[in-house]
Amino acid sequence: MATTKGGAATARKKNAGAGTGSARRAQLLAIAAEMFASRGYTQTTVRDIAVEAGILSGSLYHHFASKDEMLTEILQDFMGSLLRQFRSIADEADSPRAALDGLVRSSFETIHRTPHAVALYQNEANFLGSTPEFSFVTKASREVEKVWLDVLRAGIASGDFRSELEPTTTYRFIRDGVWSTVRWYDPRGRLQHATLADQYLTMLDGGLIAS
Repeated sequence: MATTKGGAATARKKNAGAGTGSARRAQLLAIAAEMFASRGYTQTTVRDIAVEAGILSGSLYHHFASKDEMLTEILQDFMGSLLRQFRSIADEADSPRAALDGLVRSSFETIHRTPHAVALYQNEANFLGSTPEFSFVTKASREVEKVWLDVLRAGIASGDFRSELEPTTTYRFIRDGVWSTVRWYDPRGRLQHATLADQYLTMLDGGLIAS
């Protein structure tokens, strides 16, 4: 899983104790997202987050009523942004093929930009799906799936995609292949997200076996 360490984490920790208002909330949420992703949500306490932020636990409660509230805000922002982005790509593309390419590229860009939110969503899927207060995550996930399925079905109807491929199964292959890369993709590494997307689309479009 990708994690941000070193200078960036140190800067967030320092700033979390010095910011005010919405900026401080954003800093605390960034720290919480990283800790939830790397340690696990249930294994991370409010005190852990406060210590990492360089503040007292009581000070954290000035901004958030509970750890659940922090997780809710992280996921609402992540899922809401993702859904809006996907819908915009699908609506504006001039063909199903262009829409699919755009969705794949956007997914890799999201992994690059918000690796901790992606890893958190991936790692805690079972917990989120079985906890009523996080039912909004399941709802948003279904809406995201619908965007992709609509693109795949439109592509089959137009002849852009092979008709023998079942859309739901195809979507799940693509989804799992793309989002699981958060476990090994390094945002600071040599292979950047645009190149990774190129590699994935080359394999998806042309296959692995040389002709």
